[in-house]
Amino acid sequence: MNIAEVARRAGLPPKTIRYYEDIGLIHPDRRDNGYRDFAETHLHKLSFLGRARSLGFSIEECRALMALYEDRGRASSDVKRIAQEHLTAIDAKIAELQAMRDTLSHLVDCCAGDDRPDCPILSDLAGGGCCD
Repeated sequence: MNIAEVARRAGLPPKTIRYYEDIGLIHPDRRDNGYRDFAETHLHKLSFLGRARSLGFSIEECRALMALYEDRGRASSDVKRIAQEHLTAIDAKIAELQAMRDTLSHLVDCCAGDDRPDCPILSDLAGGGCCD
C-alpha cells in the first residue's frame, strides 16, 4: 500500500511516517519507481508506534520498545522496566503540574481583580511573595 493508505489506516500523518523512516524506526520497501510500498507488517509497526507515542513514550523509548516487540525471545521484564520508568516520569510530571496549579490557584485567590494597581500575582512573579 502507498503512504496515503498506510497513513489513513494507521491514523498517522504521512509526514510522521516519513520521519519514522528517516530515523530508522520503519523500513518500507521501494517500488521500481521509488515510491514507498508498505506491507501489513509496516502498518502494525506504525500502529504500535502511534499508540506508544500517544502514551507519551519518547522516540528512543519507542525504538527500544520496537526492538523488544520484534524480538520474540524478549523478556517481558525488559518491557515492564521501560514502561515503569515512563510511568514514574509521568507521576513526577503530574506532581509538578499539581504543585504549579496549587500555587497559581493561591495567587489567583489572593488577587482582588479590581481597579487597584497592586497585584499579588505580579508581586509573586517578581519575587516579592503573595498573601497568606
